[in-house]
Amino acid sequence: MAAYTAADVKALREKTGAGMLNCKDALVEAEGDFDKAVEILRVKGLKGVTKREDRTTSNGLVAAHVEGGLGVLVEINCETDFVAKGERFQELARQVLDQAVATGAADAESLLASDLGGRTVQAVLDEANATIGEKIVVRRVARVEGTSVASYLHRTSADLPPQIGVLVALDAEAAEAGRDVAMHAAAMSPTYLAREDVPADVVENERRVAEATSREEGKPEAALPRIVEGRVNGFFKENVLLEQAFAKDPKQTVAQVLKAAGATATAFARFRVGV
Repeated sequence: MAAYTAADVKALREKTGAGMLNCKDALVEAEGDFDKAVEILRVKGLKGVTKREDRTTSNGLVAAHVEGGLGVLVEINCETDFVAKGERFQELARQVLDQAVATGAADAESLLASDLGGRTVQAVLDEANATIGEKIVVRRVARVEGTSVASYLHRTSADLPPQIGVLVALDAEAAEAGRDVAMHAAAMSPTYLAREDVPADVVENERRVAEATSREEGKPEAALPRIVEGRVNGFFKENVLLEQAFAKDPKQTVAQVLKAAGATATAFARFRVGV
């Protein structure tokens, strides 16, 4: 006769995030002792941590914290959307985000090495990895600062946690415009804030491609400089946040929208899970 009930399996699964069969086996081994079953899952899970190191973590969530002129963005990945939906994983993400805010970590490496209740964040992740049974990683961390910071989190599916997160730092208080620009960035995927931020080698490569394409198309030699410059400017308009056509009103650039609100963007960060 089983030493556990269906409710015990459900409770153990919700607490640990482990699979149903693993929960049943742990309860059998523990002879129905719930706390012992949790420990069994932890021990067995930790043995499998290294085996999961090469697994792909293409699911997960993006979480943000904004307080005054500071914004923090983290991306935490797991293997399946089932785990990403779970309360255990989402609570872990909240812990990681709070730690990133508290420690001032500006990258994943320093966050993972920081102390969280006597253990490193990496050790906490390893334990979660063990009980949940999936590889879990902190992929990226970003911090932006300004007079004010706007944020936007976007769910690509209603039953998933946010998959896209954006922070936009402004040099003035302009909450509505800031949020509009954050939503714009979520949709339009800018790579750089301003054209001055685009590396010189990237610009030079775009110029080479534009020239080669124009010659291939048989454009007149005398017109090449103008055509190449136009295509390079087109690259800026597609990839630079401040030069993009504003999603809500394509007749204006993002820079123009912010200027009308009495502000400009000084920094931004955009994460999309797995990208």
